[in-house]
Amino acid sequence: MKAVAESTTLIPVPVEGTPIGLTQGEAAIRLARDGANALPRQRRRSLISIIVEVMREPMLLLLLAGGGVYLALGDLTEALVLIGLAGFSIAITIIQETRSERAIEALREIASPRALVIRDHVRRRIAGRDVVRGDLLVLSEGDRVAADGWLLADNGLRLDESLLTGESIPVSKVVRVGECHDEPAPRPGGNHLAYIFSGTLVVAGSGLCRVAATGTSSEIGRIGQSLSTLETESPHLRSQTRKLVLAFAIIGGVVSGLAVLLYGLLRGGWLDAALTGVALGMSMLPEEFPVVLAVFMAMGAMRMSRVRVLARRAAAIETLGSATVLCTDKTGTLTENRMTVIQLKLPDGRVLDHDGEAPLPDEFWQLAELGILASAPQPFDPMEVAFHELGRVGDAGTSRRADWNLQHHYPLDPALLAVSQIWCTAPGGDEHVIASKGAPETIAELCGMDPAERAAVAAAVDAMAARGLRVLGVAEARWRGTSFPATQHGFDFTYRGLVGLQDPLRASVPEAVRQCHAAGIHVVMITGDYPETARAIAREAGIPSDTLMSGDQLAQMDDAELARRVCDITIFARVMPEQKLRIVQALKAGRQIVGMTGDGVNDAPSLKAADIGIAMGGRGTDVAREAASIVLLDDDFGSIVTAIRVGRRIYDNLRKAMGFIVAVHLPIAGLAMMPLLFGLPILLAPIHIALLEMIIDPVCSLVFEAEREESNVMRRPPRAPATALLPRALVLWSGVQGAVALAAIGSVVLWSRGAPVVELRAIAFGTLVGAILVLVLVNRAFNPSIAGALLRPNVALAAVVLAIALVLGLVEWIGPVRNLLGFGALQPGQMLVACLAGAAVLVVLETIKWRWRIGWAA
Repeated sequence: MKAVAESTTLIPVPVEGTPIGLTQGEAAIRLARDGANALPRQRRRSLISIIVEVMREPMLLLLLAGGGVYLALGDLTEALVLIGLAGFSIAITIIQETRSERAIEALREIASPRALVIRDHVRRRIAGRDVVRGDLLVLSEGDRVAADGWLLADNGLRLDESLLTGESIPVSKVVRVGECHDEPAPRPGGNHLAYIFSGTLVVAGSGLCRVAATGTSSEIGRIGQSLSTLETESPHLRSQTRKLVLAFAIIGGVVSGLAVLLYGLLRGGWLDAALTGVALGMSMLPEEFPVVLAVFMAMGAMRMSRVRVLARRAAAIETLGSATVLCTDKTGTLTENRMTVIQLKLPDGRVLDHDGEAPLPDEFWQLAELGILASAPQPFDPMEVAFHELGRVGDAGTSRRADWNLQHHYPLDPALLAVSQIWCTAPGGDEHVIASKGAPETIAELCGMDPAERAAVAAAVDAMAARGLRVLGVAEARWRGTSFPATQHGFDFTYRGLVGLQDPLRASVPEAVRQCHAAGIHVVMITGDYPETARAIAREAGIPSDTLMSGDQLAQMDDAELARRVCDITIFARVMPEQKLRIVQALKAGRQIVGMTGDGVNDAPSLKAADIGIAMGGRGTDVAREAASIVLLDDDFGSIVTAIRVGRRIYDNLRKAMGFIVAVHLPIAGLAMMPLLFGLPILLAPIHIALLEMIIDPVCSLVFEAEREESNVMRRPPRAPATALLPRALVLWSGVQGAVALAAIGSVVLWSRGAPVVELRAIAFGTLVGAILVLVLVNRAFNPSIAGALLRPNVALAAVVLAIALVLGLVEWIGPVRNLLGFGALQPGQMLVACLAGAAVLVVLETIKWRWRIGWAA
């Protein structure tokens, strides 16, 4: 009963003319008919589907097959070890997958919005997904609007619509005349002044709203549907990895089959032949590829988070190194989003540079005061905050607004870039002052200026904008009466001057832009600011400012013409948020790899269409963050460049790991083949290879991932997207490494072939482990250096070497473990020979690397 009491509040029976909400029964019928007020979710994977996907891993199948062969041979211990390893891997993977699915579902439930509706004359707090068309929403300060609808009652309601419009200035709405129980949303271009959008935030006041659209029918829902038509490109590295594993699996399968056939025909013992085939298949299958890729992507995401960058998709990390164009907005990304009024200019040409401290002369204070009057009394937008701050430090003592009352607000409209507010100058009177501020060209239009006057204003704006200032025009009008015009055009405005606001460039931006240019990345600034302001900021940031395109010019071009010209443009000014998508598509049509920043809902399509969508974590909306592949927690352009540097490092280290994997499997496969070629006993059984995988996997996943970046990581051009993960030169180099290592190991084995089988197997295994460590050292860097290979700091490598030493110590000195693996105790001379073989491999390979300068890292 307590829960019910908290979720429902009785209200008086409405009088005639008061909006009436739905009944619970009507709401249930509409919910069943129209569906939930939510966007479609991706279908959750079942436990069965996860198990089936896990069981498709080839290495698990080979472990199970090896266990089956040992059972057939009657070796229960070996069989249980292999089957236990396979079962453990399967269990861990299934647990991780199911926990991830449950965590995601729980987060969705937590994030589900709530709504206060009137049903059966009672206020009820319900889940946002249960809101239906026709519901009566009660809106209060701090609420997130749950659905689109018509405003029926208004008590000082002000809404932040920045997630849709990109403008952070709170807007007011007008009350819908007449009841509208089932009236649909306004058509595009229709009257939106009485219409409220889902997802907007109530920043002040309260009101009542009749729901007109829910779910995919809402404005956010339509944007979500447009996002669903944009395909998210699949990770290129993942598809490459699958192809590599498939190619190696086919080759390994053919070789294993031939080995089984030859072993059985030449030496008899088909079970031993099957065991040799399983071991050879395991040795040739590079199952580490997908594991290493997954670990590198996860660790890469963690490393990026340390520099205040969240990578939401693995594809973004691998694409960062390919980025050729980086499109960035200005405010808050290149600049600090901290506005300050530093210049005021009167119509007669007089200019005041304000230092932020001295009181303003009377004539300039009147201009500043009009800017304050045109701003929200409780400012939210940085520009309006700057006007109020100017009022606190620059008041000359002539304020006229101490007892004025705000009567009406004309919000910003994409078709009219100005905000006007009506103030009553005396309580109960009909004398009003209208203060307006906005784009200078819009203010000139409202003031009815002739061409000569407009040209003079434009010249003054250009002079201020050339200093990098954001320039606003200010105008004033008078009105008598209590009935106001429908639009701002109904007033007789008088031009009062210009105000220049400065948003300082972030200190890290010039160096970050320089690094982008050095790395072959074309930086493009996209802003809604005046062109000359954009040019000035671009010059300060180091972005070429000689090629600029305005939003009006862009709108007049067809897609083909835009695609021809867009690659040469460095600045887009006076651009609307929805035009970003055209810019992205035009750049991609020119075969560019595009990174795009954005923060609003209208930015979401361009973020998803870009190769790398970058959302602002500080001021960005949830929809933008969901559409993006990368989120900047500090909204700083320098963080993007840092992410590119980290991304290139990750890709380099991934290639080092992949090259090592190819190299290390050759001596393993060679040892598995030596018994057949030289008449030796079986040297490597499946259990030995499983043990080796326990060494190789952490080496690949930890050591190479932790390697520091190459010295030229930001001094080389972006790699082509189609570049092979393992180019021919790198495959050939890996083959040379494997062949040299196999030659050294084979020489040691053949030198020791007279030893007992258990000792021969132990010397082969020990020499192989030493060769694996040498191959790690060789692949740590693309540049040749024996000292660098040995002394280059890497904490992960030290930990792995220590762990391997402990494992070898257990194998050598713990009798039960040694007996389980079929090893014998090694003599000091045999250990010395194994160490010398490893040292010889290191010297030979570093010498070849120094002599063979064909650029396998390119």
